[in-house]
Amino acid sequence: MTPPAHLLHSLVLFRSLLHLPVYQKLLALLDDDHTDTTRFLDRYAAFVAELYRHTDNLSEYIQTTVYEDDNIYVRLVAEEKTIPAVIADTLHAELRALETLSRLTPADLKGTCRGCLPSWQTKEIDLTRGYAERMATIHTTGYGIFAAHHVFIIRNEIITPLQHPDPQKLSDLYGYTAERRKIIANTEALLAGKPSVNVLLYGDAGTGKSSTIKAIANEYAACGLRLIEIKKSQLHLIPSIIEQLAKNPLKFILFIDDLTFTETDNEFASLKAILEGSAAARTKNIVVYATSNRRHLMKETFSSREGDDIHRNDTLEETISLSARFGIIITFQKPGTDAYLEIVDSLAREYEISIQEDQLHAGAEMYALRAGGRTPRAAKQYIELLAANTL
Repeated sequence: MTPPAHLLHSLVLFRSLLHLPVYQKLLALLDDDHTDTTRFLDRYAAFVAELYRHTDNLSEYIQTTVYEDDNIYVRLVAEEKTIPAVIADTLHAELRALETLSRLTPADLKGTCRGCLPSWQTKEIDLTRGYAERMATIHTTGYGIFAAHHVFIIRNEIITPLQHPDPQKLSDLYGYTAERRKIIANTEALLAGKPSVNVLLYGDAGTGKSSTIKAIANEYAACGLRLIEIKKSQLHLIPSIIEQLAKNPLKFILFIDDLTFTETDNEFASLKAILEGSAAARTKNIVVYATSNRRHLMKETFSSREGDDIHRNDTLEETISLSARFGIIITFQKPGTDAYLEIVDSLAREYEISIQEDQLHAGAEMYALRAGGRTPRAAKQYIELLAANTL
């Protein structure tokens, strides 16, 4: 039988697994000759401690990391390219090797203190069959970081998983049904590979624009949808982000929240070029969803209106042209009294608030006055305060 350490040292397609701490500590343990008991115990404990951070089952850990690994084979599958025979053979050999490794137990390791050492679980897995099934669903499961996470941010110019994304669900949002239906339809078209467009959600603060996009990302994550939040100061990175994602089998929303420009913003031109759809930016798996409190995304001052008619018209045309590059523009206005109170009633039922309707409504109206107006955000804050008995 091939020594377990050799199974790891010989990895080619799955070599990136060796950068993961669990594999590093396992390899250090397997490479040990076990003649130094103290060193063996230290390496053994370090491996088990690292494994426990993820799971107590070595087989499950190896299975998960293999399925999510980003390698040349999975990229060829994602791009629907022909797999060279030598790569296919290497894949099958390495899957068999990793499957053998997944059955490793403490009893397989030598050591004078073996009986008192902490243990881990294993189970029977068929990596070859499981990996083939995974490749068949690559358009919804993804690979690499996009297999393990569905919401991302840009940190140090790198796409980085958000470990604790907002768990907002569509079923938690009340009101604005018609507005959300348009965004959902566009998102479903994206997921189905049909024509989809960039979307601008604009309107009053607290009306649920950002919550809608986050809830959609959560709702359709299992269908292959991923969301990447981009700050205004990072707009210049979008071309390189698109380049990274263009051949990915998943679908992506580039989410720009609270987007507003001033006349001196350099990012204005960057976003305009992206929305125009240059040759590099036209991909069928990416859309831009942006929210703003301003219809034309531009803060206009009195000084911007000064000058002759030509200058003024040019300024207006420039600001209007940016928002016009979004294929869908949806308005989220503050709800009227009836719509606001319907949201309050729905939230009250959800939170199981038991007070008289007239008392509930009167309190909601008073809270809206203090909160700056009737909005879904104000309604939720009011109900949460009621639920917490802090009003």
